[in-house]
Amino acid sequence: MVGIERYWELLDCLHVNREPARASFLPYASAAAAKSGKRGRSPYYQTLNGAWKFRYHSSVSEVKDAFYEGAYTEHESWDSLIVPSCWQTNGYDQLHYTNVNYPIPYDPPFVPDDNPAGAYVREFNLSSDWLEKRTHIVFEGVNACFYLWVNGAFVGYSQGSRIPAEFDLSPYVKAGRNRLAVLVLKWCDGTYLEDQDLWRYTGIYRDVYLVSREQSHVRDVFVKPELSDDFTQGTVRVELDTTGEVDVRTELYAPNGSLAGGNDTMLKGHGMIELNVELPQLWNAEQPKLYDLYLHAGGEVLLFRIGFRKVEVRDGVFRVNGRAVKLKGVNRHDSHPTLGQTIPLNHMIQDLNLMKQHNVNTIRTSHYPNDPRFLDLCDEYGFYVVDEADLECHGVNNTGGEGAFHKLAIDPAWKEAFVDRAVRMVERDKNHASILLWSLGNESGYGPNHIAMAEWIQERDDSRLVHYEGAAPHYKGDTNVDALDVESRMYASTADIEAYALDDNNAKPLFLCEYSHAMGNGPGDLQDYWNVIYAQPKLMGGCVWEWCDHGIEVKTPAGVPYYAYGGDFGDKPNDGNFCIDGLVSPDRKPHVGLMELKQVIAPVLMASEDVRSGIVTITNRYDFIDLSHLSLRWKLERGGELVDQGATGPLEAAAGETQTVALTYREPIAAGDSCVLTLSVWQHLETRYAAPGHEIAFAQFEAISAEASGTEAGDVAQSRTEFMEAAETEGMLQINGFDFAYEFDLGKGTVTGIWRHGVGMIDEPVRFNLWRAPTDNDMYIRKEWEREGYSRAEMKVYGVSWDRGSDASVIVTVDFSLGSYIRSPILRGKSEWTFLPSGEVKLAVAVDVREDAPYLPRFGISLVMPKGTEEVEYYGYGPHESYVDKRASVRKGRYLLGVDEMARTYVMPQETGSRYGTEWAIVTSELGMGLRFDAPEPFSFQALHSSAADLTAAMHTPELARRDQTFVNIDYKMSGVGSGSCGPQLSEKYRLSEKRLQFELSLNPIFKEE
Repeated sequence: MVGIERYWELLDCLHVNREPARASFLPYASAAAAKSGKRGRSPYYQTLNGAWKFRYHSSVSEVKDAFYEGAYTEHESWDSLIVPSCWQTNGYDQLHYTNVNYPIPYDPPFVPDDNPAGAYVREFNLSSDWLEKRTHIVFEGVNACFYLWVNGAFVGYSQGSRIPAEFDLSPYVKAGRNRLAVLVLKWCDGTYLEDQDLWRYTGIYRDVYLVSREQSHVRDVFVKPELSDDFTQGTVRVELDTTGEVDVRTELYAPNGSLAGGNDTMLKGHGMIELNVELPQLWNAEQPKLYDLYLHAGGEVLLFRIGFRKVEVRDGVFRVNGRAVKLKGVNRHDSHPTLGQTIPLNHMIQDLNLMKQHNVNTIRTSHYPNDPRFLDLCDEYGFYVVDEADLECHGVNNTGGEGAFHKLAIDPAWKEAFVDRAVRMVERDKNHASILLWSLGNESGYGPNHIAMAEWIQERDDSRLVHYEGAAPHYKGDTNVDALDVESRMYASTADIEAYALDDNNAKPLFLCEYSHAMGNGPGDLQDYWNVIYAQPKLMGGCVWEWCDHGIEVKTPAGVPYYAYGGDFGDKPNDGNFCIDGLVSPDRKPHVGLMELKQVIAPVLMASEDVRSGIVTITNRYDFIDLSHLSLRWKLERGGELVDQGATGPLEAAAGETQTVALTYREPIAAGDSCVLTLSVWQHLETRYAAPGHEIAFAQFEAISAEASGTEAGDVAQSRTEFMEAAETEGMLQINGFDFAYEFDLGKGTVTGIWRHGVGMIDEPVRFNLWRAPTDNDMYIRKEWEREGYSRAEMKVYGVSWDRGSDASVIVTVDFSLGSYIRSPILRGKSEWTFLPSGEVKLAVAVDVREDAPYLPRFGISLVMPKGTEEVEYYGYGPHESYVDKRASVRKGRYLLGVDEMARTYVMPQETGSRYGTEWAIVTSELGMGLRFDAPEPFSFQALHSSAADLTAAMHTPELARRDQTFVNIDYKMSGVGSGSCGPQLSEKYRLSEKRLQFELSLNPIFKEE
C-alpha cells in the first residue's frame, strides 16, 4: 500500500487525529427542529449516506494507487456501494460466522498480510457559510479500522468498530465540491478485542455525516439528574465543555410540556449549570417520564431528553428509585437478515415493539454499544439497558497455556486499548436514562485491564452500576472485584443461583447476563428460573440468550428462500447454526420461546383456589404502576365448549399488591362438572407498541369432576358382537367387524392395516418409537442417543399369542424388545392389543428399560396415515406446540387445525409440533375419515407431514420435503426440551428416565362427521 503507515498493527496507536469522545447529540437551529428528532431539519447537519464509489481488494497490499489524491480519476469506473452497508451482504469478501474461535491466527497485535481492504470515494458539496464554522465528520461505525483523506490530504485514522469516530475537517474542506476518501481494513490489532459471537461483517456499516459547529461551541455535555433520598427534590447538574467562551441559555421542560426551570450562563472551557426541580416525575421502564433540556448556545440549540431515576444496591438488592426491580431481559445483537449489522430505524422500532408486547423490560446490548438512536428509543419506550463495551476476546481461551483466557486482560500493553473502549462508550451514552449498568464487555477473561476500565467508569459516572461476568470465580481470574457492583453469571443452574441468593456472605445482587439459551425448539426452563428469581430478593433477573436468529436470507437455485448459517458459505472456522439461537426468527416472527417468556415474566399473576366459587386473585407484579390500565376477561368452558363468559375492570391493585375479584356465573358449577376457567388481562387503550385489547397475560384453572368422564364417541347403539370374526392365515391375523377391519402381522407383532367402511387408515405398520428429531438443545445427549441406536431401534418379537375374549373381542399379546446393533436391547416388555366389537382397539404396554440406557427422547407409537389426511382435532393444549417444560404459553381447549398448522418452522429442522397433555385427538381427511386416539392419562401427540427421520436429516428448511402422508405419534411421554445447547443439561424432572414404563391408549377408525 502506497503512502500510509501500518497503524493497524501498532498496539499503541488507537487513532490519529480523532476528536475526543463526547456525548451523542446534534446541533439544531431551533427548539422546534430539535424536538422533531429529524436530523435533516438541522441546517448544521449534512448526511454522507448514499452511493459511494467502491473497490474491494482481497489484500491491502493490492492497493497500489493513491486513490485518495485529488487528481485520481479511475474511481469513476469503480462499483457503486450504498453507505451504510456491510461488504459481505453486497457480494464482497466472505460471509463468515464464528462464535469463539478467531478467524485469523492468534498472533497479536499482528494480522494476516492478506488483509482485505475496501477503498471508498465520495464527493460532496459544501456551502460557503459552513466555512465560517468548524466542519466535523462523524462515522458512527466502521469495522474494523479506517484511514480518512479529504481533498487528497490525510485527515486521520481510527479503530474500534462499534463506537463513533469524529474528525475535524475544517483545515481540509473548501466551498463547493470536495472529495472524501476512506480505506477500510477488515482486520487490525483491535480485531483481537472484537471476537464476538456473530457474523464477521466489514465496512462503513453505520451512518456517516457532517456537522457544522460554531467556532466557540459546546463540545460535550454530561447531564446528571440527581434525586434526594426521599425522591421529592431533583437537581439537574449539567457539566459542559466548550471550545471557547459560550453564552448558554438553559430551558428545562417537564414531561407535560410545562417549563420546569432555566437560566443563562457564560461559560468557557469547563463549567457547571444546576437546575432544581420540585417533586420531579421519575423515569422507569413502566413510566418513562422524560424531561426536555434545551441548551441555547450561540446559534445552536442542543436537546437532551433526560430522566430522573436512581440506581443502587441496598441490602444486597438491586433497586431503581428505591424499589426492588427484576430485570426481565433479552440479549440483542444488531442483526438483519439481508443488511447484516446495518440496522434501519424502523427495524429497531420493530424489535422494541415486539419486546414490549412480550413483557420484556431490559436489553443487554450484546456485545457492543448499539446505534445511538436505539438508545434514544429505549429512553422513550421505557427499557432498562445494560450498555456493553465493544470488547470480547473469547478466542484467547483456545490458544493454549495456563490461564489462557486472561492473556489480554492481564497484559499491560493492552490496557489503553481496553480502557479506550470503556471511555468511548460511556462518553457517547452517558446521558441516556435507560442505561442502568455499564458492562466491561464479554468473555474476555478478567484482570487489571478490566479493573482499570471499571475504575475509570466509576470515577466518571457514579450514577450507574458496573457489571462484568468474566470476573465470576469459576474463571479463576483476578480476585479483585471491588470495582464491580453486581455479581454476574452465564447459564448458571437454578440450583446455583438459589444457593447464591441464600448465602449471607454474598452481599451483591446476582445478574444472569445470559441464561435459557433460546436455540431452536426451546428454551424449556424459563418457568423454573423465574420461580427462583421471584422468590429471592438478591436475584435481580437476567437476559435470555438471545433475541433473534442470525440467519442470512438466501435462495436455492430454484428460487426457494431460506436462512443460511455458519458453514453455508464455505467459511472456516465456523460454528454452524449456533447463531440460530433467538426468540424471534431473522424476519422477526416470534418463536414459541418468546411466547413462553411473555407468560413467565408477565407483570400480572392470577390465581384461583376454587374455580366453582368464582373467586380469583390478581397480583400486580409491576414495580411502579397500578393496574388501572388493565381489565379482566374470563370464560368458562366444558370440554372445549363455551358455557359462560364475562369481563370486569378496570383493575386497581397497586404495584406489588393483590386484589380479589368475584366472577359472577350465570349458573353455579355443579359438583360433578369438569370445566376450565380462562382469565385474560388486557390493556384498555392504544400504546405506541400495541392496540387496545392487547393481552398482557392469561391463566387457566380447572374444576375436575370426581366422576370419570366417558369417551366422546358414546356407546355403540346396538350390539355388534355377532359380526366379530378373527382368522389367522400364513402368519397374518385378519379381524373383521360390523363395518371395520384390522390386519395384524403376528410375525412383526403389530397392526399392519386398519379399515372402516373400506377406507384404509394407515399406509405402514404401527410401530413403537422412542426417537425424536433432536432439537438444538439435544446436541449433547444426542450423541448418547445415537450411540445407543435410538434412531434405528428395531422391534424383536419373542412370542405372539391371540385369543377371543368373552365379549367377542380379540386379544393379541406380544413379547418384544427394541434395540439396535452392537448394544443390548434398549427396552423389553409386553404389549396387549384388544380389538373390540365397536371397532376400537385398546393397547396396553409394559416395558422395562435397560438400567444403563440414557433417558429416552420419547416412548409411544407411530403411525403413517395416507395422503389426504389433513385435519387434526384434539382436546388439550394449544394452539401451538408444547412440551413438559415448555407449556406456559398454551391454553387447554378444543382445537381444529390443518396438519401443516401443527408444526413450527425452525431454521434448522428439528423436533416440532408435539402437544403435551392431550386428552383425545382425531386425525382425519377433510371428510372426517380417520383415527381417534384416547388414553386414561393425558399423552403427548404429534401429527406432521414429515417423519422424525426427515426432520433429523434436513439441515435447512428447503431440504425438508413435505410428504403427502401424515406422520402421527402418540407418546406415553416425551422428554422436555430444556436449553442445554449452552447451559445446564435437561433437568432430571423433565427426562423420560423411568425404568418401568406402563401405559394404555386406544385408537378407533371413525367417520367423525357421523
